[in-house]
Amino acid sequence: MRFSALKVLKEGLTGNKGWQPHWRNPEPKAEYDAVIIGGGGHGLSTAYYLAKEHGLSNIAVLEKGYLGGGNVGRNTTIVRANYYLPGNSEFYSHSLKLWEGLEQDLNYNVMHSQRGIINLFHSDGQRDAAVRRGNAMINQGDDAHLLSREEVRAKLPYLDFDNARFPIYGGLYHPRGGTARHDAVAWGYARGADQRGVDLIQNCEVTGIDVENGKVVGVQTTRGPIRAKKVGMVTAGRSSQVAQMAGMRLPIESHILQAYVTEGLKPVIDHVVTFGMSHFYISQSDKGGLVFGGDLDFYASYAARGNLPGKEQVMEAAMALMPMIGKARVLRSWGGIMDMSPDGSPIIDKTHIDGLFLNTGWCYGGFKAVPGSGFAMAHLMATGRPHASGEKLRLDRFETGRGLMDEEGTGAQHNLH
Repeated sequence: MRFSALKVLKEGLTGNKGWQPHWRNPEPKAEYDAVIIGGGGHGLSTAYYLAKEHGLSNIAVLEKGYLGGGNVGRNTTIVRANYYLPGNSEFYSHSLKLWEGLEQDLNYNVMHSQRGIINLFHSDGQRDAAVRRGNAMINQGDDAHLLSREEVRAKLPYLDFDNARFPIYGGLYHPRGGTARHDAVAWGYARGADQRGVDLIQNCEVTGIDVENGKVVGVQTTRGPIRAKKVGMVTAGRSSQVAQMAGMRLPIESHILQAYVTEGLKPVIDHVVTFGMSHFYISQSDKGGLVFGGDLDFYASYAARGNLPGKEQVMEAAMALMPMIGKARVLRSWGGIMDMSPDGSPIIDKTHIDGLFLNTGWCYGGFKAVPGSGFAMAHLMATGRPHASGEKLRLDRFETGRGLMDEEGTGAQHNLH
């Protein structure tokens, strides 16, 4: 079933009674060519590109809950390619290009909105850093514009420009950045993968990874054993627990990152805005809610909920940047489990076990990386070679010390572990 304007109009006029399920609910087979552990955005996109780009169809995605029930539905929906360091810059640039053609590729409305991102700066030093980042983005082939204080005021007149502690000096503008509907991204990839023969197995928790003579041969699940020639671990904040089933210890710490949404309001914020003096970012959803978030809760946890000190930090930053938000009522908050790497950058690589592959370490960059991550992971699993966009995202960089990338300085300190 393909979507079209005519189909939508017809269903709207006939009570929406002709829609079909978007994907099957199959029983797991005894054996697959490839098994993906994790039915979030990265796992679903990996399966989709394995089928679309490499012609594989005997694939299963194993999800312990329901598809899209993890981090892909627990974020602030931001899509961007404003990274600075080599390794990250080319990867996120490639991912943004995939975003720009995603709805046509999937024939599914993921509500991708390139409304632009403005990263504010509040000192001469931050301005210099913004200039360097903007030049790096332009050299990579992406877009960046340095805005003066007056230019920022013209676009964002509702901010507190004369805050005594954090006056706004200007901003770095990334017009191609924006947002997308996180749930729709998961649904679109699930639908596309299913149409290409991928089995999406929900309520199927992996309880063990079978390894024989240094080679992966399958997995144990709550729905029985499944043999597989290749296995991809794509489980975000649960990566360390899943890898432990194969006897691996990953350089990953799991932390909670909270997000918030207010009641629906009339249009007030046209862009995505980030506060340079506090880890705070905000945009407005198509339903009118102000969607915003801040920093990690700063203690390791697997609980998908946050703490009150974290909430306080975010609300303080919101009020410092835009006092008008104090009139809005917070509708709800939620937490995602972040897989924090030591250098703040992701890992897409083979493991020392033949046929076992790893995709983790997304820190704050998981949602925006969904297309690029799946594309690179699928290429690696299908060919055994890293895709050009992800060739520097190696696991052994933490052992050798070569190619370490500290994009934001927000990862755990690997030398202390």
